[in-house]
Amino acid sequence: MTPQPVIVGIGAVVPSDLVAVARHGAPVVLADDALAAVDRARAVVERLASAATPTYGVSTGFGALATRHIEPDLRARLQRSLVRSHAAGSGPEVEREVVRALMLLRLSTLATGRTGVRRETAELLAALLSHGITPVVHEYGSLGCSGDLAPLSHCALALIGEGPVRDADGVLRDAGEALAAAGLAPVELGAKEGLALINGTDGMLGMLVLALADLQVLLRTADVAAAMSVEALLGTDRVFAADLQALRPHPGQASSAANLVRLLADSGVVASHRGPDCNRVQDAYSLRCAPQVHGAARDTVDHAALVAGRELASAVDNPVVVDLDGGVDGQGRVESNGNFHGAPVGYVLDFLAIAAADVASMSERRTDRFLDKARNHGLPPFLADDPGVDSGLMIAQYTAAGIVSDLKRLAVPASVDSIPSSAMQEDHVSMGWSAARKLRRAVDGLTRVVAIELMTAARGLELRAPLTPAPATASVVALLREHGVSAPGPDRHLAPEIEAAVGLVASGAVVKAVEDTIGELS
Repeated sequence: MTPQPVIVGIGAVVPSDLVAVARHGAPVVLADDALAAVDRARAVVERLASAATPTYGVSTGFGALATRHIEPDLRARLQRSLVRSHAAGSGPEVEREVVRALMLLRLSTLATGRTGVRRETAELLAALLSHGITPVVHEYGSLGCSGDLAPLSHCALALIGEGPVRDADGVLRDAGEALAAAGLAPVELGAKEGLALINGTDGMLGMLVLALADLQVLLRTADVAAAMSVEALLGTDRVFAADLQALRPHPGQASSAANLVRLLADSGVVASHRGPDCNRVQDAYSLRCAPQVHGAARDTVDHAALVAGRELASAVDNPVVVDLDGGVDGQGRVESNGNFHGAPVGYVLDFLAIAAADVASMSERRTDRFLDKARNHGLPPFLADDPGVDSGLMIAQYTAAGIVSDLKRLAVPASVDSIPSSAMQEDHVSMGWSAARKLRRAVDGLTRVVAIELMTAARGLELRAPLTPAPATASVVALLREHGVSAPGPDRHLAPEIEAAVGLVASGAVVKAVEDTIGELS
């Protein structure tokens, strides 16, 4: 079923629309108000292009070469040369969803009428998205200042019919060939257009929005995993009570704790040790403090979403067209600025990687408790069927521990590392693209660690029989079993079961199973 088209106007792109275009292939249509804004800004650029006074980005060179005035007969070559020379990425291909996200966000900035491109250039970018033509963008090349120059240049290269692309079927083709097959013609870039196509934070912002969509699901899944671990490790749910959480009124903490209370409701396992003869005074931190850690991560996600929302509402280019409605001379003007700097996005990308690492670290500690007979309160060592003959989930924990170690390295900030470039004209850069790339790896790692905790906790719950789990956690056990994650028994090949659990976490199926049982989680 073809997704509904996403309308790109002069307003901000909605995160759900970005996900629809990037991940689900939704086509794109430029709104009439956007096309009108594009036309107004283009008129300003064309007036300045014909003027005797040089204007940066219109009739000059770029970066450290901005002092050279470019004659009119060389300006088309100037724009082509800019795109070709800046399409200098290297390394593996970037994921299709990332490239589509950055293309949509560049189109959104063009649609604000602040960049000065022609409408046919904006329309061709929209057509590439609608026809599923995805330029090949490489892992390395962006310093996150003057925007994501190399990644965006590889996309701009496709607009002039050059460079490799992947068509809607994922086949690698020459851009000119792919455009012709779709009934599209390349554009010849006019004054300022090359610069307008490559000067933005669209790559890092696109990856931020996609990561936020994933983390909003992942953190609810982490609550589910924590509840299952508390339950199967004979922990108490009393510490999650609302009056205790209110003593430290962080909103994320309150939401996480409320989820844990609901997830553990009507648990026969929890009820079995709730009486006056229970000698468990306090649970370990990885159980007792789950709302504090998960909640802090939730608050970090909320802060990052606030920054993303501001960035989505921005027109990021240099120079920009301003005073379209009058201004000093009533004709609009083009001004240089520093809005392309990726610091606001880079900071929160790094912050999210820290949160992902810490949530995963706590999850792995809960997994480890299950496997130690001195700490798992009566469960077999490593949850093995015949300990000694069987190793149970011993090495699954190794896998989680190895991922957590990687996540800690990925939590080292990229945004504090600036390398000057462009003959010291661009002497401070954000490294926001690098921060975004490592966050994607961090989100994947967190997904895997939480999946391993879920399959471990599910086995622990089943080994507590005849005690019965809560309806919510029982639904997750059933989901895992339906998808090939086996019940306790002799050792078998674990890697496929781990991947099955990872898929259920990543798709949101775990959260859906719970919410189908007890209603929507916070």
